[in-house]
Amino acid sequence: MRPRSPRPRATPTALAALTALTLAACSSTDEPDPAPPTPSNRTQAPHPTAGSPEPPAPAPAADGQGPDACTDGNCEITVTKPVTLHFPAPGGGRATLSVTEVGRNKIEYEVKSANGQSKAGASGPGQGCLTHLRENGTGNSCGPLTTTHPTPQPDTVTIQTTTTPTGPGLLRIVSP
Repeated sequence: MRPRSPRPRATPTALAALTALTLAACSSTDEPDPAPPTPSNRTQAPHPTAGSPEPPAPAPAADGQGPDACTDGNCEITVTKPVTLHFPAPGGGRATLSVTEVGRNKIEYEVKSANGQSKAGASGPGQGCLTHLRENGTGNSCGPLTTTHPTPQPDTVTIQTTTTPTGPGLLRIVSP
């Protein structure tokens, strides 16, 4: 019988690298950022470099431009100027969404309900934000957005805003 060779031991550096890889693999971009954005942590994309194409403008909004399309909590509208919308909040009551600034590759807004408030904004080509309004609070995540529509989630109103290179912002509200 041969004596067993000792097992190789992991070094602290190897363990730290493995932990970092595991945490990165487990992270999810579907969950909102727990900290509401402030001017210091708001996502801002760099300006495109010379020769880089701007993303294509989104297709026309399904419900047009009228804020009245959002009163039921489900809509898709283009926003060309500051506007305030009212819609049902999770758990009852009403929520208010105020688009405070919109322009070429820029959109900023604030959401208020009896259960919390949140501010978010994005600037740069193809940028946007998702706000999840729940009965127990709100959360935001901002950055590059795909053209996919948010899907309804139980007890959650999802607000998606997207910048466009021509000026109007695209706003979607999806309720369960």
